[in-house]
Amino acid sequence: MASLFFVIFVPNLNNMKRILLLLSLAFVATSFRAQVLPTWESINQRGYPQWFSDAKLGIFIHWGVYSVPAFASKEGYAEWYYRGLMTSDDRKAFQERIYGKDFQYEDFVPMWKAELWNPDEWAELFEKSGAKYVLLVSKHHDGYCLWPSQYALGWNSVETGPHRDICGELTEAVRKHGLKMGFYYSLPEWTSSIHRWYVDPDDDIAEYVDTHMIPQFKELIERYKPTVLFTDGEWRNSAEQWHATELISWYYNTVGDDAIVNDRWGNGGQHGFRTPEYSAGITLTDRPWAECRGLGRSFGLNRNEPIENYMSSDELIRHFATLVAAGGGMTLNVGPAADGKIPLLQQERLLDLGKWLRINGEAIYGTRPFKKFYEMKPVTVARNDKQIDFDWKRNSPDPAISCDHFQAHWQGVFSCQADTYTFEIQTDDRARLLIDDQEVIGNVGKSSQGKMKLAAGQHKIEVFYEEDELEATIALFWSSKKMPKQIMEGFQMGAMLPAMGLKATYSCEQPNVCYTQKNGTVYAIALDYPQDELVLNLDRPDDSMRVNLLGCHKTLPWRYENGKLIIDTSGLNYGDLQSTAAWVFKLTQSGL
Repeated sequence: MASLFFVIFVPNLNNMKRILLLLSLAFVATSFRAQVLPTWESINQRGYPQWFSDAKLGIFIHWGVYSVPAFASKEGYAEWYYRGLMTSDDRKAFQERIYGKDFQYEDFVPMWKAELWNPDEWAELFEKSGAKYVLLVSKHHDGYCLWPSQYALGWNSVETGPHRDICGELTEAVRKHGLKMGFYYSLPEWTSSIHRWYVDPDDDIAEYVDTHMIPQFKELIERYKPTVLFTDGEWRNSAEQWHATELISWYYNTVGDDAIVNDRWGNGGQHGFRTPEYSAGITLTDRPWAECRGLGRSFGLNRNEPIENYMSSDELIRHFATLVAAGGGMTLNVGPAADGKIPLLQQERLLDLGKWLRINGEAIYGTRPFKKFYEMKPVTVARNDKQIDFDWKRNSPDPAISCDHFQAHWQGVFSCQADTYTFEIQTDDRARLLIDDQEVIGNVGKSSQGKMKLAAGQHKIEVFYEEDELEATIALFWSSKKMPKQIMEGFQMGAMLPAMGLKATYSCEQPNVCYTQKNGTVYAIALDYPQDELVLNLDRPDDSMRVNLLGCHKTLPWRYENGKLIIDTSGLNYGDLQSTAAWVFKLTQSGL
């Protein structure tokens, strides 16, 4: 945004008065900016601040009353604990078993003491991770506020629980460490007496929005002036019902040029940085984007998660590189315990990422997508599955397989009595069922059925599954007049093999080299270490091009053959390798 600068010469003033006048005029001129109007056209014309596209990495923090039980299914979101009580899922059974049938969600509040919380320790950790901004959940869907909101009396962290202004204390600490501060804010609430989300009619939110949400939203913004704003819970209503254009324009005008909002403002919204969640990333470059995800499968701490749900440090680094290469970034979540300590495993992952960035940040911060994002390689994982009954949520069957755009193939044999059977596949995307090489269910999505008359004995079975994006689920059922509907099981690997289960093959394509560029320099980020040479499918460079491995002083030889750039890495010794997980080769030449 251009600022208006002007100077007035007053000859009779002494130097000090002239300086004061000039400073006053400069302040007025710098403070003057065109106001953003409450229209999508004006908001989009205002655009997005450059700092966000350059930052690449932010830290998400889900910490609240739900951090006391810290429980969900192994793949579930622990911060949705209250919703689990509403729907009587496994969280309600857990609560009744551990805390008793009369125990209510509100009874967790005095148990959330945050007795070990030190906001400066958090801020220091986030700085060491290489993050450039922080997003704290100021209010999740349970409506509990982490600041002294007058619109949540008796339901905030200052009056109850920790008895601390968590938003305020963390904002001060984060900014002291040179990071930008932002807030997540849930638009709806499960607990509001005016409108209960998922309970009251979706269209009946006007009173809630006008008398509660909007004034509370403005209270939060005016109090802390967050640089980043991440709204959520919008999907059952329109952007018009949430007054999106009015609130976004007001926020921009209140906070200033560095302010940025996300894209979750209701159906019909036309602005905000994109927020793919637990994905393989996206390839849209029309506006900034940052994937939001946890190190495990939950945002809030889930004590029920197995260790294999967590990304290793190497997996985290590689995944981050793929996001940046496609023009995006990552808002990486931590889920602190109720006492205020971030689990050590999560701290370790952040510190390892920060160590890698201190060596290779040149290829990350401030970069732009190259004309090609990746070099791809096929990946296959084989295993034995007892049955087909999976709900991977927004994840994948194996760390080596991408979260989106993967395929699965199961094959084996099963035994049955002579009868006519109904087979059913429930899936979020597309699946096929073949029995004795005959198609019973075609390549269709959602819930599909097919019938087949089978003789007594063994029969060959094959199932094909194609995952697209987001949720990944598939389950195979069967039934007959003599047998109620149930998950199929009792498979064998083959007619001649006694091993139980299905032979499962999961496949996808994964990047093995990621590209970024900045100021005429191209960076090739190798996700597999090239033992003797790195082969890149690039246009022929000038003979003057230099190749270096970041963190190493050596200049590497290269040649160009058959349309491929081949970098000789055989001269690199173990001591030359300062990084793990991914190795960045710097190609200095403008012609690339």
